[in-house]
Amino acid sequence: MIDIRLGNNLTELAKIPDQSIDLIYIDPPFNTGKVQKRIAIQTIKDENGTRVGFQGKRYLTKELGTQSYRDVFDDFLDFLEPRLLEAYRILKADGSFYFHIDYREVHYCKILLDKIFGRDSFLNEIIWAYDYGGRTTKKWPPKHDNILFYAKDPLNYTFNADDIDRIPYMAPGLVGKEKSARGKLPTDTWWHTIVPTNGKEKTGYPTQKPLGILRRIILASSNPGDTVLDFFAGSGTTGAACAELGRNCILIDNNPEAVRIMEKRLGANDPCSI
Repeated sequence: MIDIRLGNNLTELAKIPDQSIDLIYIDPPFNTGKVQKRIAIQTIKDENGTRVGFQGKRYLTKELGTQSYRDVFDDFLDFLEPRLLEAYRILKADGSFYFHIDYREVHYCKILLDKIFGRDSFLNEIIWAYDYGGRTTKKWPPKHDNILFYAKDPLNYTFNADDIDRIPYMAPGLVGKEKSARGKLPTDTWWHTIVPTNGKEKTGYPTQKPLGILRRIILASSNPGDTVLDFFAGSGTTGAACAELGRNCILIDNNPEAVRIMEKRLGANDPCSI
């Protein structure tokens, strides 16, 4: 069951009972100081087109529309702190929390999260590495995001290692046929593509994250029938993964366009029981 809510997430979080959520994943604005933008395009065959494709056929690209928002907070941590305190309150005693951010803010956010959850509750800094877009020649090109993983109780939390998708061995001949066929458990560095430009899961929403990342988190840190919360829900990728994997989900966003996309992507708004 999926519950999609339009509104200020701080207000909506206050409505959720104490210790009622099994897993929280959030992907808040990264405070880049830039305008985040995604342009929706359509490519059509045209003899006068400027793009050349397979077998020399020419194509014309038509811009359908643009979605954007300004990703900047002068008081980013002050904005986050009350929301993170609410997240801690509503997380179950054995619940887990994943915080998705980038290299510009991760150090400051970890200090804040350590204060709220406790340093012992910090389990991993996951690096999601990808390879797309331009490459600056003025420094090492940044091609990763950071995901901070906390357990409310570091001695009692869900981690389903056997349910996580396996990855190939780099030298399969050294481990034998059985191990090679099974693959190995991913480490804290995840190589995964972004949402493909022409992929089925693409919604056109800025900063959309791939289903594969959310599947891995949800399989590892929740069980079927559990309730998952994403209060910066955006395009609803968390909800899509939960629907696929048999979890309940609450999705909160203050952007009407995000809610429209989520409702279209996920179908009817069917509230969770929490």
